[in-house]
Amino acid sequence: MRIIPAIDIIDGQCVRLSKGDYNTKIVYNESPLEVAKAYEANGIKYLHVVDLDGAKSQHIVNYKLLEAICSRTNLKVDFGGGLKSDEDLRIAFESGANQITGGSIAVKNPTLFKSWLEKYGSEKIILGADCSSRKIMTAGWLDQSELDVVDFISDYETQGASYVICTDIAKDGMLEGTSNELYKEIIEKTNVKLIASGGVACFNDLLLVKALGCEGVIIGKAIYEGRITLKDLKQLC
Repeated sequence: MRIIPAIDIIDGQCVRLSKGDYNTKIVYNESPLEVAKAYEANGIKYLHVVDLDGAKSQHIVNYKLLEAICSRTNLKVDFGGGLKSDEDLRIAFESGANQITGGSIAVKNPTLFKSWLEKYGSEKIILGADCSSRKIMTAGWLDQSELDVVDFISDYETQGASYVICTDIAKDGMLEGTSNELYKEIIEKTNVKLIASGGVACFNDLLLVKALGCEGVIIGKAIYEGRITLKDLKQLC
């Protein structure tokens, strides 16, 4: 299982939100690059970068920081947040992203998202499946659709998607454990490479999602709060 620390960016700083609420913002570090370097120094190979300014603005914003991380480390970065056009994707990939994640766009403009899968291939395009009470959420988690998360993932699997990041919004940033029953259902009903996201609170949570068969796990606040140390991650890697 891949260990994928998260760096969420607002105003050029590393932050974390609770349940996606911008009013709960806590700044943990002023230099995303230095945080990325620390991860790499402890054996981490992958990084999840979220452009929260981009998510709010509906277009890519923090590509210069993405470029700095990708050019000054060897981390393989998946990047998301506000990617809404072919131009956004071009900028993200030219800035060094190894993969990009599309969530809202897959709901609101499925034709465009499917064109990205066809153009770049399923290894480069991750389906973002952010949900609340099983319903897919969009627009920075402000709008609820009528789409069931498992049906949503299954449908896109038939369209060629293979990587999926599934975030249970109720768990995100809460340090209360991951949505293991949901992840178990997704793994049983699809063949996607599932990346668990949201709620990781301790080292045991990593072992639980690994046992379920998740391809990767994203870790955010648990690292910043010291619940999981870089030494722990180095051992697991």
